[in-house]
Amino acid sequence: MRKSTLFFIVLFLGIVIAGVWYWRTNIYSKEVLKLEILGPGSVQAGEEIEYLVKFKNNGKSRLEKPELVFEYPANSVPSVLAVPSATSTNAQFGRVTQPIEDIYPGEERVVSFKARLFGKENDNLEAKASLAYQPKNLKARYESKTSFISQIRFVPLTFEFDLPAKAEPGDDLEFSLNYFSNMQSVLDNLRLKVVYPEGFLFSTAKPRGLDQNEWKVSAVSPADGGRLTIKGNISGQEGEKKMFRAQLGIVKDDTFIVLKEAAQGVEMTQPSLHISQMINGSQNYVANIGDMLHYEIFFQNIGKRPIEKKFLLLNLEGDFFDLNTLRTTNGDVGRGDNSIIWDWKNVSELRYLDAGEEGELEFWVKVKDGSLGRKIKNPLLVEKVNAGGNQKTFETKINSVMGVVQKAYFQDDKFNSAGPISGAVATTSPTYTVLWEMENSWNDLTNVKVKASLPANVRPTGRTSPLDAKFTFDASSRQIVWNIGDVSAYMGSESAISVSPVLWFQVEADADNSSTIDNGILVNEVEISGQDVFTGENISESNRAITISSAVVGPQPPNEAGEVQVNQ
Repeated sequence: MRKSTLFFIVLFLGIVIAGVWYWRTNIYSKEVLKLEILGPGSVQAGEEIEYLVKFKNNGKSRLEKPELVFEYPANSVPSVLAVPSATSTNAQFGRVTQPIEDIYPGEERVVSFKARLFGKENDNLEAKASLAYQPKNLKARYESKTSFISQIRFVPLTFEFDLPAKAEPGDDLEFSLNYFSNMQSVLDNLRLKVVYPEGFLFSTAKPRGLDQNEWKVSAVSPADGGRLTIKGNISGQEGEKKMFRAQLGIVKDDTFIVLKEAAQGVEMTQPSLHISQMINGSQNYVANIGDMLHYEIFFQNIGKRPIEKKFLLLNLEGDFFDLNTLRTTNGDVGRGDNSIIWDWKNVSELRYLDAGEEGELEFWVKVKDGSLGRKIKNPLLVEKVNAGGNQKTFETKINSVMGVVQKAYFQDDKFNSAGPISGAVATTSPTYTVLWEMENSWNDLTNVKVKASLPANVRPTGRTSPLDAKFTFDASSRQIVWNIGDVSAYMGSESAISVSPVLWFQVEADADNSSTIDNGILVNEVEISGQDVFTGENISESNRAITISSAVVGPQPPNEAGEVQVNQ
């Protein structure tokens, strides 16, 4: 029994040891195959270069059924395959698959691949290689991979704009793109693309292109070149720099490969056509709602040569133009439209304007009343004029609209005023409560004051609210003044964004026992004035006087603390 057990133990251990030995002798690491790509680290665009794919079997087993795959860099054109047995069906797409002979232990080989690389300076182009194989006596296949990067250090192409450094708005501009090749081979499938700045209007090109931005260029041999000429019209603001950009490249597999880029700016100089305007006879007009505006547009040739066959286009921008009232002479405008165009066929000064001469155009439009249904702070009337490519923008400010509400109350709960009802005979000196409430629209105001005068038989009692109101009365002039100070936009209207300034004050009238008091003046006409912060203008508005007969039963306004004695 013991001998039998010992036998099986020894047999088991022998099997385990044999299995371990077999596994260790048949284990394989793909690292034993060394694979690398040798090539130039920096290249010249269009230059034919050679990649050497080098591989070595550092193991002890033969590598069977090896297959080499080489991927050319993007933007490259492969040369004739160096290995006749290579599969060339995919070579045109930059990938070559090549079966090779078995690789024996210690054996080293090199396979060559040639190509021309294209791209811009400093582009990095990557070549890749992989080698798949099956070690002898193993069923598994292994694969080793590697890559190599070459940088384009120089592109032997000259590609430049021939553009004027300066141009006037409205000028007809002609410029060229010149190209010259010093590459070692013929360049074909060339394309040239141009991007124009805003304000450039393409006219013609020689040779004709695929469209206004792209041209198919004939093949260019070494030491050869060509020229593209483009004509158009340019417009813009004085001092503005207009950038023209272009690319020259080749098309490969429907992909545009850029070889050279060019860019140059054209500065807009002072235009020969000077534009100015007046509104209602003023160069610095500030508008008010309801105004009828008479615009006069002046254009003068300040250059040294005549200006011919130009048009003038006007655009009105802003919510306050009543476009239904827009009208002009010699111009085209549609009802409700915001633009007018004057054509040289109808205006002699636009047809021919000699050096130093001036022309004039005019139009009329009304300012809306400001009922816009939305808040607009610091509104402007904007007028944009384009005359022969010269663009000019004019802005007109609009004064704020302010006002003051004046009301009288009797038998109110504010100061318990006890004025008699209309038609009654006063037996004692009646008292009345007066309300002043300010309104303001779209601009901030400063130094705002409300003024009125009291009749000889009416005087303040000294009761006012709020307590800190700056309210005064001068007995000699009979003038009362409420100094409000600064007022924000949109106060007192239905769309107010803050509480409107309000003043309550009480007055006393002398009794007249011989007649009724229906027609007696309680407070004379009231005036509000101030300075518009946005326009800088001093503005004012008035409201009618209030009579004793116009007083009504007082409301119950919110209680406000305090009363103040008035200086008399």
